Amino acid sequence: MFNLLKNRRSIRKYTDEKVPEDVVSILLKSILTSPSGKNIQPWEIVYLNDEDKVSKLADAKAQGAEFLSAAKQCIVILADESKTDVWIEDVSIASTIAHLSAHALGLGSCWIQIRGRNTADGISSEEYVRKIVGIPENIRVEAIIAFGYAAEEKRPKEEEKLKLEKVFANEYGKRYFD
Repeated sequence: MFNLLKNRRSIRKYTDEKVPEDVVSILLKSILTSPSGKNIQPWEIVYLNDEDKVSKLADAKAQGAEFLSAAKQCIVILADESKTDVWIEDVSIASTIAHLSAHALGLGSCWIQIRGRNTADGISSEEYVRKIVGIPENIRVEAIIAFGYAAEEKRPKEEEKLKLEKVFANEYGKRYFD
């Protein structure tokens, strides 16, 4: 697992190779295994492979989503906030499972934060995504996760560069790693 975590990197460039439906299905089912507070599972997922819609999502925020214009598919991670007060945490966990699963399946992925962001025109990113994807007003949009076969290669995170000084044992300030 540690190797999976070190090697998973944010990928923003994808090949034109289509991800087979059976691989997409495994990815989506993997997300549904995510833990959540009281097992409420407030998340909902919209898988998009309509390239026109995916491309339009590139304008969902002022910066950081433009690479979607060349992506073939993505996942929009949603939640019904009326179900739990920890929906943000729950969908964040589900998003992390999506990234790790994508990497384990030989895919690259990248998180695009939507909640709390705006388009270049100052429109709420959530509202922008809602209109394109047809999401009801009572459902919150947390993030978009682009995925596909990587067209870029990134080096793994170096163990020597991990910030070990941020880990404490038994009380704050007592470092675990010396």
